Amino acid sequence: MEKNEYKITINAPREKVWETLWNDATYRAWTAPFSADSHAKTDWQQGSKVLFLDGNGNGMASTIAENRPNEFMSIRHLGVVKNGVEDYDSEESKKWGNGFENYTLKSVPGGTELVVDMGADSIPAEYKDYFAQTWPKALNKLKELAESN
Repeated sequence: MEKNEYKITINAPREKVWETLWNDATYRAWTAPFSADSHAKTDWQQGSKVLFLDGNGNGMASTIAENRPNEFMSIRHLGVVKNGVEDYDSEESKKWGNGFENYTLKSVPGGTELVVDMGADSIPAEYKDYFAQTWPKALNKLKELAESN
């Protein structure tokens, strides 16, 4: 199965990168390239629901499949959200097909390597180019945030 993988090395310890990934204020900042009003409603705990939303209440309904702090987060996408309403049964929702989005942090010389991977089945074909262009922008913003202070 083909993976869509995005990598960046950040000059900060894993703990700082982890905090920058999942803290509400910094999450909103680094995910802004996906949507200017991007935010997540969740406690980030394993088994918890997470709604990834834009300012209009549209986005993804997911669950935290695995959470190993400062090391690995796996998010399973289950459906879409339209105008604040969760949808798990429409054709659009089924396109995401229980896809995963995984974040792996490794200590490397010079800081932390972050790898975000999504399997080929995790991204509907019409979004592949969008993600290929947008993930690098988001990861560069994450790097900027984690390396500051």
